[in-house]
Amino acid sequence: MEHRSGCIRVLGIETSCDETAAAVVERDADGRGRILANVIRSQWEAHRPFGGVVPEIAARAHVECLDTLITQALSQAGSTMADIDAVAATAGPGLNGGLIVGVVTGKALAFADGKPFLAINHLEAHALTVGLTDGVQPPYLLLLVSGGHTQTLLVEDVGCYQRLGTTIDDALGEAFDKTAKLLGLGQPGGPVVERLARSGDAKRFDLPRPLKGRAELHFSFAGLKTAVRRQALAHQPLSDRDIADLCAGFEAAVSDSVIDRVSRAIDIVEAQRGPNAVTQFVVAGGVAANARLRSDLSGLATSRGLSFHVAPVALCGDNAAMVAWTGAERFARGWIDGLEALVRPRWPLDPDAPPAIGAGVKA
Repeated sequence: MEHRSGCIRVLGIETSCDETAAAVVERDADGRGRILANVIRSQWEAHRPFGGVVPEIAARAHVECLDTLITQALSQAGSTMADIDAVAATAGPGLNGGLIVGVVTGKALAFADGKPFLAINHLEAHALTVGLTDGVQPPYLLLLVSGGHTQTLLVEDVGCYQRLGTTIDDALGEAFDKTAKLLGLGQPGGPVVERLARSGDAKRFDLPRPLKGRAELHFSFAGLKTAVRRQALAHQPLSDRDIADLCAGFEAAVSDSVIDRVSRAIDIVEAQRGPNAVTQFVVAGGVAANARLRSDLSGLATSRGLSFHVAPVALCGDNAAMVAWTGAERFARGWIDGLEALVRPRWPLDPDAPPAIGAGVKA
């Protein structure tokens, strides 16, 4: 594919958890992006017998297929490494072994072909995805909801993030997975809970809305998960109807809690910066694929006078297009990393944010 004048073309690599991915993205001189190739291979079947991601298995799986996926991505993009302006790889946060595989591969390609290398923060890649898909530029309020993170952030610019709230225990994706596991459902838990919730009665079980109405901006889902467990134990043996109703009740409680927490974040931003300081609300991360949550958050945005933006479902989960796009955004600003860049399994977007009170906070 012809390399258009003034465009930046970036090869992206994603290996932070259990998806191996490679992509080629182009950014034009006006800051618009397009995906030339986006290849993803899930490893979930290899992890399914263990009920969760096994880091050693994930790292080996990345090694076995990453070269092939990069070759496929370049081919689909009609490109060779000569057409690539920079190589970007997720350097954190994530599983250490997987991160090493992606970063070492990215560095090797950059060194061999004389290309700049960019070490990408996985959370920043999620945060900036709407710039690629919808042309949305900061500032905006962001809700980041994934398997490892649940945060509200003020995205002031590329590379400039203020964390407002975070989870004090489980991340939302983790809560979905644990709920599915205790109900004897498949993994990953988010899709199966969502599917069963569609046929369930969300009002049957009285489940809590953690931290609803509280002044602080943090999230909590461990207590909700425990409440589901207690109801499940009280109704043993569970029928299909019981499980569907518990899934529906859990999903409704999650949505109510998240809506309350985000509404509180909007209040704080407006109080600190004025009512029109932020006019855009963005949702990103794997849990952003949940239809109930997307719909309810869209309604919240409308009621508060904010435009609502969320990536297409296919780009909510881990992928390399978002990594390549973040690399292109940073490269366009003249930011590159040397080959000495390290992986960072814990890498907060806002390193100056005070820690939340509670166990299990994800950086």
